[in-house]
Amino acid sequence: MVDNIGGNKGFSQIRNAGNLSKSAGAQKSANAKRSDSVDFSSALQNATKAQATSSSQESARAEKLQALKAQIDNGSYQPDLKKVAASILPFMTNEA
Repeated sequence: MVDNIGGNKGFSQIRNAGNLSKSAGAQKSANAKRSDSVDFSSALQNATKAQATSSSQESARAEKLQALKAQIDNGSYQPDLKKVAASILPFMTNEA
């Protein structure tokens, strides 16, 4: 409590001094009511996008493998022999 000397009236409370302490207490209690929180929504959205991309890539790969197996089974698969030789050549030169 803050007192003010007010002439003949003696000591009296300064106007709004009590309200200031009450409002500070109210702010503290309002802050105490707030709780810490974490928002995972962006992280979960990114994880969901990554999972969707991964599953679509897996399904595309499975379709491609299915088509290659069908070509091999019916004899229509014709690999590019130059590409095959180019990919095998580095392994053969390292072993020699």
